[in-house]
Amino acid sequence: MPDVKGVWAHPAGGRFLTVVSIKQRYPGHARQAGLIASQCLSGAYLGRYVVVVDDDVDITNSEEFLWVLSSRSDPAQSIEIQRRAWSGPLDPRIPRDEVGHSSRAVIDATRPYEWREKFPKVSGASRELKEKVATDWRGFLESQLGGK
Repeated sequence: MPDVKGVWAHPAGGRFLTVVSIKQRYPGHARQAGLIASQCLSGAYLGRYVVVVDDDVDITNSEEFLWVLSSRSDPAQSIEIQRRAWSGPLDPRIPRDEVGHSSRAVIDATRPYEWREKFPKVSGASRELKEKVATDWRGFLESQLGGK
C-alpha cells in the first residue's frame, strides 16, 4: 500500500479503533487503505472502526483526529460497512450465541480526492508553530503552574 504515513490503535478504543494516515495518490486510495487495514491480521481480529485520514493529521492527537473525522467525512458517502468480519469471545458487543462475527465500519475521513485541492484550508496555527511556542515558553508556563 503506497504512502501510508502512520497507523495507530487509539488507546481508548484498543483493538476496536484503528486510525490510518495516508498521502492520497489516486481515487479510491483512502478506501483501499481502510479496507486493507480492516482485514490484515492485527486489524481484523476484534476490529470495529478503521478511520483513514490525510497525512496532515496527527493521528495520536484525539482532538485533531476527532475534528477531521467530523469535518471531512460524510456519513452517507464516507462509511463502508463490512458484515460477518472476524471477531471473538472477547468482544463485549457480540451476543454470546453469535461469537465469531461482527460488523466493521471503514470511514474515509480524508479530503475527497476529486476536489482535495479546493477543500477548505485548515485554519489555526501549524503544528510547527505550536511546538515552537511551547518550547519557547515552557519555562514561563511551568513557573506559572508551580513547576508541573
